[in-house]
Amino acid sequence: MLKWRNSRPLPAGRRTTLKNMYYIYAISSKSRKYIYVGITNNINRRFNQHQDVRERTTAPYRPFELILKEVKMTRPEAREREKYLKSGAGKEWLKKK
Repeated sequence: MLKWRNSRPLPAGRRTTLKNMYYIYAISSKSRKYIYVGITNNINRRFNQHQDVRERTTAPYRPFELILKEVKMTRPEAREREKYLKSGAGKEWLKKK
Protein backbone atom coordinates (compact mmCIF):
# COMPACT_ATOMS: atom_id res chain seq x y z
CA MET A 1 0.00 0.00 0.00
CA LEU A 2 1.23 3.46 -0.93
CA LYS A 3 1.70 5.87 1.95
CA TRP A 4 1.67 9.61 1.47
CA ARG A 5 4.00 11.85 3.38
CA ASN A 6 2.36 14.41 5.57
CA SER A 7 2.69 17.74 3.87
CA ARG A 8 2.30 21.02 5.62
CA PRO A 9 0.22 23.71 3.92
CA LEU A 10 2.11 26.67 2.59
CA PRO A 11 1.70 30.02 4.36
CA ALA A 12 -1.06 32.20 2.90
CA GLY A 13 1.39 34.41 0.99
CA ARG A 14 3.07 31.41 -0.67
CA ARG A 15 0.04 29.44 -1.85
CA THR A 16 -0.04 29.02 -5.60
CA THR A 17 -3.00 28.20 -7.78
CA LEU A 18 -3.67 28.68 -11.45
CA LYS A 19 -5.38 31.96 -10.60
CA ASN A 20 -2.20 33.26 -8.96
CA MET A 21 0.09 32.47 -11.87
CA TYR A 22 1.27 35.20 -14.21
CA TYR A 23 2.17 34.80 -17.86
CA ILE A 24 4.75 36.85 -19.66
CA TYR A 25 3.93 36.75 -23.35
CA ALA A 26 5.26 38.11 -26.59
CA ILE A 27 3.23 38.44 -29.76
CA SER A 28 4.54 39.21 -33.20
CA SER A 29 2.68 40.88 -36.01
CA LYS A 30 2.24 38.65 -39.06
CA SER A 31 1.97 41.65 -41.38
CA ARG A 32 4.53 44.14 -40.00
CA LYS A 33 7.79 44.19 -38.06
CA TYR A 34 6.39 44.56 -34.54
CA ILE A 35 6.74 42.63 -31.26
CA TYR A 36 4.61 43.34 -28.20
CA VAL A 37 5.48 42.05 -24.71
CA GLY A 38 3.05 41.96 -21.78
CA ILE A 39 1.89 40.28 -18.56
CA THR A 40 -1.46 38.67 -17.84
CA ASN A 41 -3.10 36.12 -15.58
CA ASN A 42 -5.22 34.74 -18.45
CA ILE A 43 -3.21 34.23 -21.64
CA ASN A 44 -6.11 33.14 -23.87
CA ARG A 45 -8.30 36.12 -22.96
CA ARG A 46 -5.44 38.56 -23.42
CA PHE A 47 -4.37 37.15 -26.79
CA ASN A 48 -7.97 37.35 -28.03
CA GLN A 49 -8.16 40.98 -26.91
CA HIS A 50 -5.18 41.77 -29.10
CA GLN A 51 -6.66 39.87 -32.05
CA ASP A 52 -10.14 41.43 -31.68
CA VAL A 53 -8.96 45.07 -31.89
CA ARG A 54 -9.74 45.82 -28.24
CA GLU A 55 -6.27 47.28 -27.71
CA ARG A 56 -5.50 50.61 -29.34
CA THR A 57 -1.73 50.17 -29.18
CA THR A 58 -1.69 46.87 -31.07
CA ALA A 59 -4.73 47.22 -33.37
CA PRO A 60 -2.80 48.49 -36.43
CA TYR A 61 -0.45 45.50 -36.30
CA ARG A 62 -3.02 42.66 -36.41
CA PRO A 63 -3.01 39.68 -36.93
CA PHE A 64 -0.62 38.28 -34.34
CA GLU A 65 1.07 35.02 -33.49
CA LEU A 66 2.15 34.06 -29.98
CA ILE A 67 5.93 33.68 -30.02
CA LEU A 68 6.65 33.36 -26.28
CA LYS A 69 4.76 32.30 -23.16
CA GLU A 70 6.47 31.99 -19.78
CA VAL A 71 4.92 31.35 -16.37
CA LYS A 72 5.94 33.00 -13.10
CA MET A 73 4.46 32.44 -9.66
CA THR A 74 4.47 36.07 -8.50
CA ARG A 75 3.74 39.37 -10.19
CA PRO A 76 7.12 40.91 -9.24
CA GLU A 77 8.94 37.99 -10.89
CA ALA A 78 6.78 38.39 -13.98
CA ARG A 79 7.32 42.15 -14.08
CA GLU A 80 11.10 41.72 -13.87
CA ARG A 81 11.08 39.31 -16.81
CA GLU A 82 8.75 41.59 -18.79
CA LYS A 83 11.09 44.54 -18.26
CA TYR A 84 14.01 42.51 -19.61
CA LEU A 85 12.05 41.37 -22.68
CA LYS A 86 11.04 44.97 -23.42
CA SER A 87 14.67 46.11 -23.29
CA GLY A 88 16.90 46.22 -26.34
CA ALA A 89 18.70 43.02 -25.35
CA GLY A 90 15.39 41.30 -24.67
CA LYS A 91 13.94 42.31 -28.05
CA GLU A 92 17.07 41.01 -29.79
CA TRP A 93 16.71 37.71 -27.91
CA LEU A 94 13.07 37.46 -29.02
CA LYS A 95 13.98 38.14 -32.66
CA LYS A 96 16.55 35.33 -32.64
CA LYS A 97 14.10 32.92 -31.03
